[in-house]
Amino acid sequence: MCPKTRPRRRGLRIAVWSLVTVLVVAAGLTGVVLWQNSYDMDEQRVAIRHGGHTLNGVLATPRDGRKNHGLVVYIHGDGPIDATHDDGYKPMWEANARAGYASLSWDKPGVAGAPGDWLGQSMDDRAEEAAAAIAWARDRPDIDGDRIGLWGASQAGWVLPKIAARTPVSFVVAVSPAINWLRQGRYNLLAELRADGASAARTKAEITRSDTTRRLLKRRATFEEYVGAMGGDADGMTADRWAFISKNHTADATSDLRALRGVPVLLALAGHDTNVDIADTERTYHKVLDPGGALTVRHYPDATHSLLKQSVEESELKITLTALFSPPSLFADGFLDSQRQFLKEAG
Repeated sequence: MCPKTRPRRRGLRIAVWSLVTVLVVAAGLTGVVLWQNSYDMDEQRVAIRHGGHTLNGVLATPRDGRKNHGLVVYIHGDGPIDATHDDGYKPMWEANARAGYASLSWDKPGVAGAPGDWLGQSMDDRAEEAAAAIAWARDRPDIDGDRIGLWGASQAGWVLPKIAARTPVSFVVAVSPAINWLRQGRYNLLAELRADGASAARTKAEITRSDTTRRLLKRRATFEEYVGAMGGDADGMTADRWAFISKNHTADATSDLRALRGVPVLLALAGHDTNVDIADTERTYHKVLDPGGALTVRHYPDATHSLLKQSVEESELKITLTALFSPPSLFADGFLDSQRQFLKEAG
């Protein structure tokens, strides 16, 4: 054997083992990701008929051997959200399953191939849609019709009590719900300006723009009138979005909340919420619901509007890695546990 070939072979062995090591590590990481994103529940796609079209849904059920379960019906917040909220709901569904509850959610109209357009909906339309889904669930032998409740976030705060006024519900989990559409919008504007360190001049200009928008909404102005009033700068507003806001900007949950009196309600509020004035929300929920004595309020000081940990949400790298390797850790400490305990106590 020629001595000159030995270093070459040694180099080849090193390269091969380096490659093997990389593949083993990659396989291990892939296994961890798959394991962490495999949830202890069964999921099935379902179709729910409503208003002449189909709601494309997902029903997640516990693997506990029981023939039927209570149900948590998910009501989305604002935006084009699919049934799983890009898998963001799944850690909560698993927590529900551990409490013996199934979870039901569906694609918003026009999302993920679903028929319709969610921007054409009013809050009442959304409530009718959810009531139809609950009626569908009550007809299923694997769902206990006497133990069906609601989970809703943000914009869903205007929908949850409307659903309860249409059909009996056993409980409600309200996450970061707003009370008044216009007050919420102004709070969000000012909170974001403060977070950006906006100058007094910019703040004044943005408030003036917001006041102009309010006047246009009040007189039911067209989208073209809105664009003209904004000097031709729609700033991301579309005709469909303007129509949606025009239809819903008078929303106020205060009087509708009376439908939840006597219903166990878990109100989850975030300490770093720039979207919703949690003081206004908590004050109103106490005022309307405390006479029934069924309100539980939980504060999460380290959470953002979506009840994710602020330290995670503020970093794209952290949120990506956490979503891959430990999805439940996205949420504020104690959030999933408190929901699970609430469901157990609800029966």
